[in-house]
Amino acid sequence: MLKKVQVQEKNINDYREFISDDLMLEIKKLSETLRDKKIIHINATSQPGGGGVAEILHSLIPLMQDLKIGAEWHTINPPEDFFSITNKIHNGLQGKKVELAKAEKELYIEQSKKMSAEIEKLNAKLYIIHDPQPLLIPYFSKKIHPAISRIHIDLSSPNPDTWNFLLPYFKPYKKIILSTHEFINSNFPKEKVIIFPPAINPLSSKNSPLKKEYARLILENLGINPSLPIISQVSRLDPFKDPVGVIKAFYLAKKNIPDLQLILLAEDLAKDNPYSEKIFQEVKKYTQGDPDIFLFYDPKKIKCDNDTLVNAVQTASDIIIQKSVKEGFGLSVTEAMWKSKAVIAGRVGGIKIQIRDGYNGYLVSTIEHCASRVEELLKDKSLRETLGRRAKKSVAKNFLIPRLLRDHLKVANEIMEK
Repeated sequence: MLKKVQVQEKNINDYREFISDDLMLEIKKLSETLRDKKIIHINATSQPGGGGVAEILHSLIPLMQDLKIGAEWHTINPPEDFFSITNKIHNGLQGKKVELAKAEKELYIEQSKKMSAEIEKLNAKLYIIHDPQPLLIPYFSKKIHPAISRIHIDLSSPNPDTWNFLLPYFKPYKKIILSTHEFINSNFPKEKVIIFPPAINPLSSKNSPLKKEYARLILENLGINPSLPIISQVSRLDPFKDPVGVIKAFYLAKKNIPDLQLILLAEDLAKDNPYSEKIFQEVKKYTQGDPDIFLFYDPKKIKCDNDTLVNAVQTASDIIIQKSVKEGFGLSVTEAMWKSKAVIAGRVGGIKIQIRDGYNGYLVSTIEHCASRVEELLKDKSLRETLGRRAKKSVAKNFLIPRLLRDHLKVANEIMEK
């Protein structure tokens, strides 16, 4: 039920251009006390494009290894029914009204016990458990200790039924890491909670500079006219990402910008969202066969790797949308800001610590507001460029992987000292 993930080697010194000498020195000093100590991260999927957690761990783990830390990454591999249940739990934790049947809770617990029995054999010095899928694991083994729960979603107002079921399983954790203070649940002891946001890797193929001419050529090969206005949303199909709201905003803006094009890049690359096909069919209905909406869902139909495609779409688009109604952090926002793009995003969750409304992007709460901002930005290239420049500076200062590495090393040292 466990799979060890093989990662590509990385060198911390390659990131010198992105960080200060002080931060580099701090990282190396913090790593010394962790040298050769086994630290295991556990999550649901390692597939590229399978979500923000996988994106982060593909960078974080090899950097820890480069610092001579015994870091490993394992993913869980339970039956498909398990992910149907954890998808409901994920939605319930973010406030959606869901009800877990007794049989669903029992299956979730049963599979967690089996995973726990496997994981305790790994004999790590520290376990970092990401999100609800493997959340219960430390509860069923005293050997899986000490452990940190890293929750990437908003826990501030969960569905009561879901929350009452899950709350006891947080007890074994030494620390609970959240992305923003707004996500703190009042049931957590204050001394257990640590806040630090995610980050992107500036050297990944998704975030490395891509020539605009090449990006436009990739879009042209997909039937998109790069000489006409393009807005895009890069997100898994999830009701909280509000793809239908994006389409409706597009139709409103298109009334005044008739040649406007919309790209919804929503390739189904992860195994932990069994409802994505259903959402795809629902979203497809709203496109109404419009030739100016490009909905990419099936990776088998696209002759381009996911990272290059994301980079090309974000690079060639005039505006990036992330109209989430709930959002843990929104790494796709960070990626677009890093590419100096004007971003219009939902006024929710971790997006609000990335975008200062009107300074380095726009925050919106309604379809109408989103459409009006699209029109405003498409009519003012200078404004788009100003917001984009400020956006990149903000990411460079706050949301790159070396800072996240430092934060992880600090909390690991804090726990292991006790």
